[in-house]
Amino acid sequence: MIEIQDLTKTHYRGETEVRALRGVTCRIPKGSFTFIFGPSGSGKSTLLYLMGALDNPTSGAVSVNGRNLAELSARDRDEYRRGDVGFVFQSFNLLKNLDAVGNVLVPFMPKGISPDMRQRAVELLKHVGLGNRLDHRPNQLSGGEQQRVAIARALLKNPALVLADEPTGELDSETGAEVFGYLRRLHVEQQTTVVVVSHDDRYVTDGDRVLELQDGQLRNGEAGGTERNED
Repeated sequence: MIEIQDLTKTHYRGETEVRALRGVTCRIPKGSFTFIFGPSGSGKSTLLYLMGALDNPTSGAVSVNGRNLAELSARDRDEYRRGDVGFVFQSFNLLKNLDAVGNVLVPFMPKGISPDMRQRAVELLKHVGLGNRLDHRPNQLSGGEQQRVAIARALLKNPALVLADEPTGELDSETGAEVFGYLRRLHVEQQTTVVVVSHDDRYVTDGDRVLELQDGQLRNGEAGGTERNED
């Protein structure tokens, strides 16, 4: 599904050059559950954002289903982000003036919200255990509840790809396990491709793929990374 070829990304902080990625090549198969590990500054989030067409590489390519994301028009990139990708971030990115249902519907508000879409948002919130929190705003929800709203927002698209950047970084271990439970349910029930950036390998299970980055380079295995298997 995702082909990454000799990918580089260089940022500039004043006159200082920061090479976030240095020639990464890897594959992420359709329907896989993939973790990207590495220390802070290793390029994990940069790689994830490039997969989501939130940024352009300095060189190299990210291709999804044969389409080079950097070569898409601005309109097609918007459509890719809006329709094909579900984003789940550590910071939740919820709007404080909207309730849970409104926050799930945010990506579709520019085009208008149909009654069927609103009902689906309600059903998704019930699906992630928030049926009694539909009219609650972010400041009335716990961290785990806010992350579940973000997951429901990602699911509303029926995305082919979910990109999660440290989705449990601000949560305790019990709540983090619940969040990963929802991500895995999505992966199994809808055969969604899931890519998770994390510092924590406790949530890796048998059959997951693992990419390890250090100093902007892939450290482990062949181009596809390694598959975690239990002994």
